[in-house]
Amino acid sequence: MLKSGALALAAVLACAAAAPAAQAQEFYKGRTLTFVIGFGPGNGYDTYSRSAARSIGKYLPGKPNVVVQNMPGAGSITAVNHLANIAPRDGTVLGMVDQAASLTQMLDPKSIKADVTKFNWIGRMTDNAAVIFAWHTAPVQKIEDAFDKELIIATAGQNSRMLSAMMRNLLGFRMRALSGYAGPQESNLAMERGEVHALTQPWSVLKFEKPEWLRDGKINILVQVGVDGHPELDAVPLLSKFARNDEERQIVDFLAGNSRIGRAVTSPPGQPAERVADLRSAFMQMMRDEDFLADIRRANLDLNPMSGEDLQALVQRTADVSPVIVEKAKKVAEFDR
Repeated sequence: MLKSGALALAAVLACAAAAPAAQAQEFYKGRTLTFVIGFGPGNGYDTYSRSAARSIGKYLPGKPNVVVQNMPGAGSITAVNHLANIAPRDGTVLGMVDQAASLTQMLDPKSIKADVTKFNWIGRMTDNAAVIFAWHTAPVQKIEDAFDKELIIATAGQNSRMLSAMMRNLLGFRMRALSGYAGPQESNLAMERGEVHALTQPWSVLKFEKPEWLRDGKINILVQVGVDGHPELDAVPLLSKFARNDEERQIVDFLAGNSRIGRAVTSPPGQPAERVADLRSAFMQMMRDEDFLADIRRANLDLNPMSGEDLQALVQRTADVSPVIVEKAKKVAEFDR
């Protein structure tokens, strides 16, 4: 009796477990997922996003097709607002937006018609060990020179504009930001022509896209602008080194902390929990996929994955900051103008 009862219970549990999987397969089979990229083609966000889009579908029930849609605008705020307010909330849309979206929400809430902490975060591909680098003919050869000499930096996105303003207004660097360049290619040409002295990029992207600049000494790596240093850049100072007291360090860490979010996959809020679970599971399986890993190696990109659950908690922590620090950060990052 006990044995037959246990077998019956096991059969019921097996059926219960199989039902959601069958429903998920039925939902995704024959569908197409859209992967929204908050920037134009040809940058690190685009490269990481396309690598994910090529592989994640095979680990979703029903193996749906995945297509990419570049949606640049306002430092990816256009894509953020689309994911929050227009995109379907059924598990058929993924996206990658600026790592500073949660910060922008706090510093400039009028620009974002969304609560980024309510997005369903699927997983992080890598944190962002970004650097500021200058052309070899620039008047600034090391970051300390920028206390006395003007450093003109091209700022294509919200994050780079915010960091350059903070470096000027809080830490005392003579930074001047020039915006208006459409993307990395235009910014690179502007630096080569001498219109600007410096750019900021993720270290892994810079290594991949411009190895000849590093090999031939065409650029100088001035400073790491993330919270955590990259192991290959031990000789390059972290921006937090230049904070003069604890309050300044808190502001620097708050404004630079989005580097831990990095290149992360997200999706609209308000989705069924089972869809989010499927997407997160597929993401983590993709992190072990040989084709995906080969894709990442070919692009010479870093990979430092984080699960969707941990990423969701990390994004939430960006909102758990003292209002005093937020207000002071808003001022030095020039979000109060």
